[in-house]
Amino acid sequence: MDEVTLQFYRGNAEAYARRTFTSRQARLTAFLALLPPGASILELGCGAGGDTAEMLARGFDVRPTDGSPEMAAIASKHLNRSVETLLFHDLDAVEAYDGVWANACLLHVPRNQLADVVRLIWRALKPTGYFFASYKEGDGDGRDTLNRY
Repeated sequence: MDEVTLQFYRGNAEAYARRTFTSRQARLTAFLALLPPGASILELGCGAGGDTAEMLARGFDVRPTDGSPEMAAIASKHLNRSVETLLFHDLDAVEAYDGVWANACLLHVPRNQLADVVRLIWRALKPTGYFFASYKEGDGDGRDTLNRY
């Protein structure tokens, strides 16, 4: 994981957590519709925990994670449950999840490392599992206006 990007989230966790995202609701609803009731879901890059809260409210068994300890702490408070700090490259689960939700987080992985991270995600999924990820539009590579990778 890119240290500059992690530092951005460490230094801006509170402000970032106050942001609201309404565009992801339809994507989350469609993803959850694919899963059986009570399915186990790994959420990568949970941020403040908004998607986790929705999944929990719908009865899913969610493991929320974030690469930033500060964001994980905010999500833990918001959700009133433990949220662990997990870097993508440290994912070691094998066939453990019915679904992996990676909304707007894998875009922080440098392109030359993305295939390795996706392999870890596929390994963590059960054979019939579902994987959702979203990325920025375009074919550019590098930092955004906030200096995040």
